[in-house]
Order: sequence, then structure tokens, then C-alpha cells
Amino acid sequence: MKLELTATAATALAIAMASPAYAQMAPMDHSAHSAPAPTPSPTPAPAPSPSSAPVPAPMDMSGMDHSAMDHSTMDHSKMDHSKMDHSGMESMDSMPGMDHGSDAAMAGMAMGGEGSGTSRLPANEAMDHGLHLPLGKGSLMLHGFAWGVHTDQGGPRGDDKTYVQSMAMLTYERPFEGGKLTARTMMSAEPLMRHDGYPNLFATGEVAYGEPLVDRQHPHDLFMELAARLDLDVAEGTRVFIYGGPVGEPALGPSAFMHRASAKYNPEAPITHHWFDSTHITYGVVTAGIANERFQFEGSAFRGREPDEFRWNIESPKLDSWSVRASFAPSPAWLVQASYGHIKEPEETHPGEDENRTTVSAHYNSGNGLSAMAAFSAKDRSPGTTLTAWLGEANWDLTKHHTLFARAENVANDELFPDHASPLHDQKFRVTKLQAGYAYRLPLGETFNLALGGTVAAFMKPDALDPYYGRHPMGYTVFAKLSLGD
Repeated sequence: MKLELTATAATALAIAMASPAYAQMAPMDHSAHSAPAPTPSPTPAPAPSPSSAPVPAPMDMSGMDHSAMDHSTMDHSKMDHSKMDHSGMESMDSMPGMDHGSDAAMAGMAMGGEGSGTSRLPANEAMDHGLHLPLGKGSLMLHGFAWGVHTDQGGPRGDDKTYVQSMAMLTYERPFEGGKLTARTMMSAEPLMRHDGYPNLFATGEVAYGEPLVDRQHPHDLFMELAARLDLDVAEGTRVFIYGGPVGEPALGPSAFMHRASAKYNPEAPITHHWFDSTHITYGVVTAGIANERFQFEGSAFRGREPDEFRWNIESPKLDSWSVRASFAPSPAWLVQASYGHIKEPEETHPGEDENRTTVSAHYNSGNGLSAMAAFSAKDRSPGTTLTAWLGEANWDLTKHHTLFARAENVANDELFPDHASPLHDQKFRVTKLQAGYAYRLPLGETFNLALGGTVAAFMKPDALDPYYGRHPMGYTVFAKLSLGD
């Protein structure tokens, strides 16, 4: 068994900067306090017993002058809220037409609906995890994780390894009248791994030691994002924005897998990663768009070439590729997106071969522990064939401590045999991966969380691959994820 434990320097930086989280006081709901009846009954009936008392009808308070009420003199500290009966009250979050997540996002608060880069997620998918600190006229959010993993991938092409994934994210937000400025950086200590990353059967993409990666997942770069975004209000509920930087993510595909709640405890990258979200680390990005609480339309210019295997540096930015994306949020629980991009020579080992990528995805978040995504992608290579992929994943927080998650993928891949001498070189094979997992979650104080768990995976493939992968290859992982925030 190979042992490769990396120092998670970026996450340690975030932890070192942490201080106790500010307690957040929920606003008091004054609607729960009953006002005196306008006209007392001359012969009040005896009060019914608590078990049979009907809920009083809502009072018509339209004629009351609330401006004359002096709330500053009320002593709320003497009110016994524990004896108040809220059973007849409808939750504000469940009232029709109330889209608190998107309203908060429009107000410049990072409450929900924000994914990686400029991508959007359901408004129910809260993004206020981590540690929030005031900084001048703005605020700083710190978030990160160190994820120790052991994996064993079976079959002749399988391998086992113990390794650490890591990420540290710092986001600065500075609202101003008519807009907001956001600066964000994400970093990882994964370049301390070998260039060929970790075993992941049927995964392909990028290179290591001059050879295409097959059945392995590459590590992330030191700089995963180094970008800024400017939002300007142009009408009530509508804003325009521009985003960009030397390292960023263009408007192409769904939010990257490590930023989706549906994948937050799955330690393995999808084998369809290079169909959906491989551009989440791109050297050189400029994006412009317009958005309101339901719609977002955006376009990007960016560098098409994937990062090389030397992951400590920032590569030369270029703007030789383009993409467009449309997102629609019909309710706080749903977000759908469709995108198209022309990517200039994405793969180092395929010079002169461009890619036209189309993606469609639907995201769901109940706001109460269940999140899911379903997605389709088509890679139309020029010159070359079109390769399609399907992806479905879900995460279900059963209780405060117990979580179940799963992923199903189906992909057509012709890069499993990169050796030109192989009789299977450039042949297309359709493969399915089915994966299920469990995590036990343990809060550590106000800001840290520990998740312990594991996954099992099975594969379905053509018989022609049996000599190389075995008849029934399987894989498993065990992990411990320490995170600042969710």
C-alpha cells in the first residue's frame, strides 16, 4: 500500500486565522405577540382547555397606526417565549412567494444560490458556511477542509493509495450603494502529491510525467481561483456583473463538484469530470452577465488548454475560447442551467483538436437536508467524434449526525487506451459507475466539523474490457474530513 500524506498548508492558514464565531441573534418575530382586541366582549365565555382551544383568526390590523407604537420602551427580556403557542403560525420560509434565499443574494448577502465561479445553485443551498469576520466596510469569509482518504480500486488496472485532499477559500465582500465587490481566492496543498494523483477507475484527463492520465484523478493546482467580481444594480431586482482574473472558472457547465451539496461528502471526483466541470480551474477568464432572482445570462472568454502537470505556478493567461450559459431558478429549491462552449485545444496530448461542449443540469435542494443533481453533457471534438455523459448524484442528511450519499455515472470514453500500439486505441467504450456512501458527522465547536465515512463502487462495462479491468471490478474508500464550516 502506497502512503502519501500531504501537509495541508492552505487549510492550516485558514485555521490559524480563525477566531470564535460571532453569535448570530435571530430577529424577533413580533407577529407572535397578540394585540388587545379592538372591542372586548361584554360577557366573555369561559376559556376552553388548552387541548381543545381553537387557533384565533388573524386580526385585521390594517387600520392600526404602527408608526405610533414605541417599541423602544418594550422590555423584551421579560417576555416568556417558551410559553408562546406557535403551532398555529405558518413558517415564514414556507409561505408561498417568499424567496428569502434569492432576495438575500440580491441584497449582496452570501446566503444561497451561489456556486463556483459565477455559476448558480438553488437558493436553498446556503453558502454561509465557514467563519465570517468583519473587515473594514466589508467582511471576510474563511472556509476550507483537510480530507484524509484511503482508496482501493480493484481489478488488473486498479491500485490503492492513502492521500490527503485539501482546499482553503477566502472571500472578501464589500457592498456599496448600488452594488458589491467580491474578491475570492481558493488554494490547495494537493501539488504535494505525485503528479498522477490518486487511483480512480475509468477516469481520464490531463497528463502526468508526460503521459495521459488513465484510471487516475489528477491533483488540483495550488491556485484554484484568484479572481474578483463586480456587481452593479441597473434596475429594481436586476444587476449586471463582470468577473475575471488570472485563475477562475468560465460560464460553462454546472457548479464544480466540490462546491455542490449533492457531492460534499464524496471523496472521489466523478469519472465524468472532464465532461462537466473540468474548466473550474482555468488560467485566464473574463465573464460578463446580467441576473435577477430567477434568471441569469452570461458569457465568457477564457483559456482552453487544461492545466499542465506542474501545479505550483500560475500559467500564462489566454482568451482563446468562449462559452455562454443560461440559468433559471423557478423556486428556491430548484436551479436549471444550459451552457455551450468552444474550447481551444483543451488536451496537451491532442494538439489541433478543439472541443465543442454542451451541458444541461438540474439541481434540487429541499432546504432540509436533501440535495441532488442530474446532468447531461456532449463533447463534440473537432476533428473527432461526439462523446456523451450522464451524471446523477444525491446527498441526504438523515439526522444531525448521519448522511447517505450516492452517485451514478454513464460515459462514452475513447481515451482508455492512449498507447497507439494498442488494438483498442481510440475505440469508444460506454462505462457505468454506481457508487454509494455513508458519513457520520460530528460538529466540533462553533465552526469546525468532522465527517467519518466511506464508499463502495461497482462498474458495468463491455466484455471486451474484461482482460484489462476484470469481470467485476469494484472499489472502496474510507475517509475523515475535517472542515471549517460545512
